[in-house]
Amino acid sequence: MTQRRVAAVLAILLAAAAGLSLLHVLAARPEPVIRAQSRQLGVLPGLSKLSAAQLAALPEARYDAVIAALLPAAGAADADTAYRLKKDTVVYAADRATPTARLAARDFLGEPSIVVPVESSGDWLRVLTPARQRLPSTGANSAGTNSLGALAPAQTSAWLRADSLSTPTMLVSRIIVSVSAQTLRIIGVGSRTWPVGVGATGTPTPVGVTGYLQARYRDAVQGQAEHPIQLTSLHSTAADEPFGGNDGGLIGIHFQASASGARSHGCIRVPLEALAAVDALPLGTLITIE
Repeated sequence: MTQRRVAAVLAILLAAAAGLSLLHVLAARPEPVIRAQSRQLGVLPGLSKLSAAQLAALPEARYDAVIAALLPAAGAADADTAYRLKKDTVVYAADRATPTARLAARDFLGEPSIVVPVESSGDWLRVLTPARQRLPSTGANSAGTNSLGALAPAQTSAWLRADSLSTPTMLVSRIIVSVSAQTLRIIGVGSRTWPVGVGATGTPTPVGVTGYLQARYRDAVQGQAEHPIQLTSLHSTAADEPFGGNDGGLIGIHFQASASGARSHGCIRVPLEALAAVDALPLGTLITIE
């Protein structure tokens, strides 16, 4: 074999050895670790960022509160699950970074507060809240509208972290109230309709809005010592306190012997059979008034 051929063979052998060495190095190299990019959940992503004192300093979003930073919630809404709160919980504005209020783990009756999410976005839920965003009398003119040219919202909402919730309850029915037809209908598992009474001209029942059943209780002062009032999260849009008390202008569903006509302060007056049907629904059940 000539020197030229020997050199060529050696070159081939050296190249092959280098290739095998490179393959060995590549095979021994560990797989790259792909790290998932963490989602930005806002400046204050959870209660851990608020001290107990800071949380307590926020206004409580309860039935008689007025909190301007809450979000108006008009129109239709859907929900299939209601929850309880693990503990007192901060709720946020639309930017999900600005704390606006707190929801107490227990309501004004000392019972677990009910929370109903109607929108989700990642780890965040927009829930209906029981407080008002503003009073009807604030900046109202002769037409009953405020300085923004719209009625005071009957329902509010806010954002919270999904991990603030526990104890889910499935919602399989909902309540539909027609003010014009003066009827209450329960749809879901079966469907029943009853004639009902609604708000008078000066204290109308709000329409075009969805709230939820937030509590039920008896109240002798309001003439309901025997039959439980079904308290919704909805508020009067026409008067601060249509009943003349300090109940935050809440809209309730309650028994009335004469459950017909437009004669109430905004509440839904129902016969006993309808009241029993509503009373059998879980708290958190949606009610749409149209």
